[in-house]
Amino acid sequence: MSSASSDHDASHVPPPIPAGGVATVPHSRLEDVTGVVVGTFVTALGLTLLGSVGAVTGGTAGLALLIGYATGLSFAVVFVVLTLPFLALAWTRKGRAFTLRTLASVVLVGAFSALHESVLTLTDDHAWHKVLTGDLIIGIGLLIVFRHGSSLGGFNVLALVAQEQFGLSAGYVQMALDVAVVLVAFAVAPWEIVLLSAAGAVVLNLVLAMNHRPGRYRA
Repeated sequence: MSSASSDHDASHVPPPIPAGGVATVPHSRLEDVTGVVVGTFVTALGLTLLGSVGAVTGGTAGLALLIGYATGLSFAVVFVVLTLPFLALAWTRKGRAFTLRTLASVVLVGAFSALHESVLTLTDDHAWHKVLTGDLIIGIGLLIVFRHGSSLGGFNVLALVAQEQFGLSAGYVQMALDVAVVLVAFAVAPWEIVLLSAAGAVVLNLVLAMNHRPGRYRA
């Protein structure tokens, strides 16, 4: 996909009127900024819930964590290295604006996660509730971020490209990748937490699969 076709906030050309006779109105820049801030805030809250019980995450962050366990390398270093190829993919297939929004979203999630951790007092009990609730919240947050032309990088970018280029559901693609990472975690984490994390990954990605489909939403 060309940069121009993915950069909907850089063009003011009226969208074509579909067969139903109702034109789709793109989000304004202010709406996109607000949506990304809200989406990343919500996502960070879900991640904070997962972190409070030591849950294993999916996605690029989960993969970086597993590699760190196996090699002793810093999580931050591994995560950045793993993210770079996906940002390059986003730049070539989704455009400059999408890539910059994704970079901003990643930074915001980090900042909001630190904020939540500093103001919330969470215990490590009721792990099942925190994992499932956290993943549900993350799914909602990602849905908001996706719908405002951004992502959280890593597997999110790959899932969106697969949807737009091949017609695959972003939610199901993300689910397959996340479950694969969670299954590998059996080698490094307690099986109870891994099973909870796998269930949480299904909940998270069902939210995306049911609400983020080709042709269902355009803005």
